[in-house]
Amino acid sequence: MLQELVTLAVAAGAAGAVYAAAAARVVKQYERGVVFRLGRLRGAVRPPGLTLIVPGVDRLRRVNMQIVTMPIPAQEGITRDNVTVRVDAVVYFKVVDPAAAVVNVEDYRFAVSQMAQTSLRSIIGKSDLDDLLSNREKLNQGLELMIDSPAIGWGVQIDRVEIKDVSLPESMKRSMARQAEADRERRARIINADAELQASKKLAEAAQQMADTPSALQLRLLQTVVAVAAEKNSTLVLPFPVELLRFLERAQQTPPGQLPG
Repeated sequence: MLQELVTLAVAAGAAGAVYAAAAARVVKQYERGVVFRLGRLRGAVRPPGLTLIVPGVDRLRRVNMQIVTMPIPAQEGITRDNVTVRVDAVVYFKVVDPAAAVVNVEDYRFAVSQMAQTSLRSIIGKSDLDDLLSNREKLNQGLELMIDSPAIGWGVQIDRVEIKDVSLPESMKRSMARQAEADRERRARIINADAELQASKKLAEAAQQMADTPSALQLRLLQTVVAVAAEKNSTLVLPFPVELLRFLERAQQTPPGQLPG
C-alpha cells in the first residue's frame, strides 16, 4: 500500500513538472505577451518575466517593443515642377499597443513599409525640387504625419521619418551646375564693379586734395619713386616739372653775375 502511494506521488509530481514545463513561458524585457485562448484574446498583456498559460488551449504571441529602423526603398516620381527624381528615406517606429498590433493588422511591419512607400511617392508629387533639396525638415514632418495617421489604429507609433537622399538625372545636375556657376560669376562682377566705384570715389577725393595742395603731388611722386626703386630689375623714368626746365633755361641765358629773373 505504501509503495503504491509513493508511486502515485511520484507520478503526480512528474505530471505536475511536465505541466509546469509546458505551461511556463518567458517574456523578455523588451517584449510583451499577448495570449489567445481558443482563438480569442485573453486578459491583459503579459509583462516581462515568467508567465503561465494553459497548454493546448492558450497560445502566447510575443511582440517586440523596441524601436524599429526600417529603410524605405527609393521611390521614383515627378515633382510639382516636372523634374524626375529618386528619393529614399528611413522611418523609425515602435509598437505601443501590442494587442492592436496583433489583432488589427496581419503584419504591422509590412503595413508600415507599404504605407511609407505610398506616402513618399505622394510627397514627391506635391513638392518642388527646391523643397526636396533644401527644405527637408518640413517634408519630414509631413511624411511622418501621413504615415502616423493610419498607424495609430495598428498600435504603432511613428517616432521619426528622415529623407536620406535625392537622386537627380545627370542632365539636371549639369544644368544646376551651370546655373550655380553663372550665379557666382554674376556676384563676382557685382563685387568688382562695387570695388571700382569705391576706388573711383577715393581717387576723386585724393585728386581734389592734391589740387588744393600742390606739394602733396610732389610727395606722392617721391613715394612712387621710392617704391619703384626697390625693384632691382626695373627701369625708372622720372618726370621733371616744366617749371624746373624753364628755370634752367633762363639760367643759361642770364649773363654771369646776374640772377635769373
